[in-house]
Order: sequence, then structure tokens, then C-alpha cells
Amino acid sequence: MFEIFSNWVAAFFTLCIFSFLYKDNPFYRFAEHLFVGVSMGYAIPLSWNAAMIPNVYRPIFLQHRFELIIPACLGILYIFTFNRKLNWLSKFPIAFGMGMVGMGVPMSMHAGVLVQMRGAMIPIQDINTFLVWVGTVTILLYFFFSKAHTGLYGKVVKVGIWYMMLGFGASFGYTVMARISLLIGRIQFLVIDVLQNTIRYFGS
Repeated sequence: MFEIFSNWVAAFFTLCIFSFLYKDNPFYRFAEHLFVGVSMGYAIPLSWNAAMIPNVYRPIFLQHRFELIIPACLGILYIFTFNRKLNWLSKFPIAFGMGMVGMGVPMSMHAGVLVQMRGAMIPIQDINTFLVWVGTVTILLYFFFSKAHTGLYGKVVKVGIWYMMLGFGASFGYTVMARISLLIGRIQFLVIDVLQNTIRYFGS
């Protein structure tokens, strides 16, 4: 009986979220606020047990690694984001974090740019490598804004536009397919786990 009740509660909130397809309404706002509240209520103790205890409390107070006080204080400065007078203190950990991101730029260049460049610099042996070469060259020429996209150059650049549209279309199609899979999963839950199980339970 508890499983039937819990399934109906989940079905109710699922329908509340789906009601937004019609228009914004109190049922959708109730489900949205409840979801955000439950998520935060779960995330706060999870962050405390998974981050603060093993990375701050144990190393500093139990293992006496006092050098970790500096990064801990930097992290605490994020709290001042909610104070209008002292929110400038929160900019220090943000700046430090951006600096750490900057240190990862060479690795990102190697993984995201140089590896792809190396993969494109291969002998043209078949139609696949030829198409890759054409796409790489024409897309790079599209982003060369110092020359107007007119004449023969404009026609070559248009090939790069077609390549980009194919890439964006494939990415968008993959995203839509993933969302449709989620929708199918929720519909199966409503029909099989809720309706059929409820009918089977009360019919037996």
C-alpha cells in the first residue's frame, strides 16, 4: 500500500510539472518550490559531510595541517556575497578561482585544440578524411572576418556554414532525443507503475 501511495504522490508532482505546458499555475509553482527546497535541504548536509568534514575539519583540527586554514578562509569569504556592504570580500575567492581556471588553459588548448588539429593533419586517403578536411578549412575561413564573404570566397565560406548547421542540428537532435527519452520514461511511470499497479492492487 505504501508503494501505491508513494507512486501516486510522485504522479501528482509529475502532473504538476507537466501542467506548465498549458500555462504558469499554482500547481507548477508549488512543485517547483518544493523541488528546490528539498534539493537544497539535501545538498547542504551532503556538502557538509562530503566537503567540510573531510577537507576542513579533519585535516585542520585532527591532523593539525594548519596550512589549510588559508584556503578555508578563502572559501568562507563566499558567505559575504549576501552582505551588501561586505560583498567585496567575496571577490577574492572568485579571483583566485579564476586564476586556477587560467592555469588549466594550456591543458584545455592541448585537449580541445591541438589534438583536433593533429587529427585533421592526416593524409587524404578516402572520402571521409576529405570531408573532414573540407569542413575544417571552410569553417576556419568563415571566422576570418578580415575579408568580406563575397564572390568565390563567399561561396567557399557558405560550405563552412552548411557544415556548422549540420553539426548544430545533430547536437540539437541529440538533446531533443534525450528529452523525449525522459518524457517516455515519465509516461511509462504514470501508465505502468501508477495506473496498472493501482488497478492490479485493488482488483486482487
